[in-house]
Amino acid sequence: MLIALTRAVSPSIAECELTHLERVPIDVTRAEAQHAEYEATLRSLGVTVVRVAAAPALPDAVFIEDTAIVLDEIALVTRPGARARRAELDAVRGALMEYRPVIALDAPATLDGGDVLRVDRTLYVGRSGRTNDEGIEQLRRLVRAYDYEVVPVAFSGCLHLKSAVTEVADRVLLLNPAWVHASAFSGCEVVEVAEGEPFAANGLRIENRVIYSSQYPLTRDALVQRGVQPALVDSSELAKAEGAVTCCSLVFTSS
Repeated sequence: MLIALTRAVSPSIAECELTHLERVPIDVTRAEAQHAEYEATLRSLGVTVVRVAAAPALPDAVFIEDTAIVLDEIALVTRPGARARRAELDAVRGALMEYRPVIALDAPATLDGGDVLRVDRTLYVGRSGRTNDEGIEQLRRLVRAYDYEVVPVAFSGCLHLKSAVTEVADRVLLLNPAWVHASAFSGCEVVEVAEGEPFAANGLRIENRVIYSSQYPLTRDALVQRGVQPALVDSSELAKAEGAVTCCSLVFTSS
């Protein structure tokens, strides 16, 4: 059974952390409706949605992906690079303890879950303003016993690695070549985002389907031509907070 941990949109989301985008007004009511559609889409694909307790005072809490990495054997609570986001961790840790043994990173490591792309037993980890070398090295040490390889990846132009590349089918990556080089991902097939849709590389794979933003029709068409089946959602308000479809859940199998 697939589980998705989610967290409600905070009424303070307009105060979110921003790195690459200019701050613009966010319609909280519309963001909440889009998040509800996202959760409904998860359920329609057979996923059990479990909401972590709301955190109205934490603007970025809806972007729960950054707080943990859930593997088959363990859950790793991260240490977000944005200091204000570390207040999100305790509630997520408590929720994950229902499903996995939980371990955590220690200072001075920083690591955001959005910088970690799993492909089979390889964890590609983006070096970013939110994830440092110590975070990558601690992750490597902690998962070595479970036979995962950690591969650092350089990228630029966006907040997290998974803004630049995600897996949409077995070893098939949706990728923005302006932000990350395909050569970093050995043995993978690449589908490039369409020209004019730089933020289109983020898709959330749910078995043989991919939850995908309706804002990127040209890239959606490329996915369909490749045989990928998108389940479309509107994520336009959450995108103003540098969020995307992978950001809003932690998806894993129950054990």
